[in-house]
Amino acid sequence: MNFSEVVNTQLDKSLPFTHAERACKELMNKFTPENLPPANKWHYHQSVFLYGMQRVWEKNGNKEYFEYIKGYIDNFVDEEGNFVFARDELDSIQVGILLFPLYKATKDERYKKAAMKLRNLYKTLNKTKEGGFWHKDKYAYQMWLDGLFMAGPFALMYAQTFGEPELVDMVLLQESLMRKNMKDHQTGLLYHAWDETRTMPFADPITGCSPEFWGRSVGWYGTALIDILDLLPPNHQSKGELIQALLELIQGLAKFQDEKTGLWYQVVDKGDRSDNWLESSCSSLFIYTIARAIEKGYVEKEFASLAVKAYQGLINEMIESNEEAWTMKGICIGTSAGDYAHYVSRLTSENDLHGIGAFILASMALSNLLD
Repeated sequence: MNFSEVVNTQLDKSLPFTHAERACKELMNKFTPENLPPANKWHYHQSVFLYGMQRVWEKNGNKEYFEYIKGYIDNFVDEEGNFVFARDELDSIQVGILLFPLYKATKDERYKKAAMKLRNLYKTLNKTKEGGFWHKDKYAYQMWLDGLFMAGPFALMYAQTFGEPELVDMVLLQESLMRKNMKDHQTGLLYHAWDETRTMPFADPITGCSPEFWGRSVGWYGTALIDILDLLPPNHQSKGELIQALLELIQGLAKFQDEKTGLWYQVVDKGDRSDNWLESSCSSLFIYTIARAIEKGYVEKEFASLAVKAYQGLINEMIESNEEAWTMKGICIGTSAGDYAHYVSRLTSENDLHGIGAFILASMALSNLLD
């Protein structure tokens, strides 16, 4: 089945954008920008949602969306560019991606000053012997897949906006260390975490890796790969290697997509276990990765069936909507690295910003592809 046939037989082309707007409106109507949970905190939960909202605003031009994003940032950043944030973790950096569209639109110097504070974290973060950033100080000597999305795109946006090309090499080093230390070449997937010291309870004594492929962490890695490829200088020599890594990841995901629903499991490669369960945020991030990879010509259009089937699965299994309300289910709450029992025992929530943000990104990627 070719690309057009997949689209025409399986999915209403207007559906993704309609759902993206509904998801944004649901949270905009429920929360003021400063009260997005966790309220009054500079946190990547809110930023993932607002990053998705930014994509909607870029397509519909509705200034209300832009003002909502601006309202969140302005609640933190004062007239001198000061703001309070955790200075020992990569998660804080991710929020900074929202500063660039605000700076571009307003030329307000405080957004530049705030971005500089986040940029300077790279100089102080602890590192492994190979130069990989610890995910947080409390996770000493550990790299997590999440970290590439938390710190990579911001650095490249900063390099592009303010002319620091050396940041490109820094980001590419982080990605290469993850592939070197955390990739399983048999499946094409990457393990959630890697412990340089091999002392954590989860760490394999030989490889240092955690034992499982946690869905959302694999999704963060794929999302980061796409965004990094977008932001690399034209004709950069590393693009070919990253595109190959992206292809191998998508091929790996194809092996483990649930045949019935089109979704993916909390522990990606163990869908045959009765206590494993389908998870909506990772499924959304995988859709984003696949749809954007097709749109940019990095992979063949034959992979479109994966994204379309998964999106229809989200609508069928995880989204409840009527005229009064819109709800997304099956979202894993945040989690540290651990073993299989740890992941499958995690609670799920509804309308968690991890999930809605990922869903909006997926919806916009698919919407743009279908257009």
